[in-house]
Amino acid sequence: MASKSIDVCLTPELMHLYPVGGRTVVVVDILRATSCMTTALAHGVESIMPFARLEDCLAMKNADFYTAGERDGQKVEGFDLGNSPFEYMDDRLRGKKVAFTTTNGTQAIARSAGADEIIIGSFLNLSAVAEHLSQVQNNVLILCAGWKGKVNLEDTLYAGALVEKLVNQFEPECDAPLASLYLYHGAKNDMNAFMKNSSHVRRLARLNVVKDVEFCLTADQYNVVPILRNGAIRI
Repeated sequence: MASKSIDVCLTPELMHLYPVGGRTVVVVDILRATSCMTTALAHGVESIMPFARLEDCLAMKNADFYTAGERDGQKVEGFDLGNSPFEYMDDRLRGKKVAFTTTNGTQAIARSAGADEIIIGSFLNLSAVAEHLSQVQNNVLILCAGWKGKVNLEDTLYAGALVEKLVNQFEPECDAPLASLYLYHGAKNDMNAFMKNSSHVRRLARLNVVKDVEFCLTADQYNVVPILRNGAIRI
């Protein structure tokens, strides 16, 4: 039997049930915050400072930061960047600092305060995160950012994918890791087809956002593990 445990919090609204002290928390917001963060750092962004509040994030524009703001799937007026991973492949961002706020992802990071370690997970760096977790001594909690407090499909699928990679090293703490794993088993052969009727894919489709979804569901594009240290996310 594995000596370490893994658990999944399907929405930040359930975080009061999951003590974070002494744990490594993997925050995941597949569409699209943690996918953007992973992409940005893989393409040379120096660091990302997450903010729960729009106004706190926008204020960083005066401190030599690029500002990235998203609410309800759309870029916020006055911000330099939105929430598409393709925006973060721009060479002008290399070596720069980004202040980042989103509807769900940065809220989930804030809810993880007090954890021994907070790392950023996405399909884009799935194997890198799994390898990192296999080396830590902490129990692991995967926190799905969801959508405005509700459970969503894509984050739960990621949780299942990560549980699958770690199943021989970590013991599930409750049924949420198993439910995520079984859901992922049903989806992994064609993730895009499985996701097509999900609420967030339909929401993004109404905004003509299509290519982002396919990209964000693609495993192992980057070998980076973003970690929150002293208020900023770095690799």
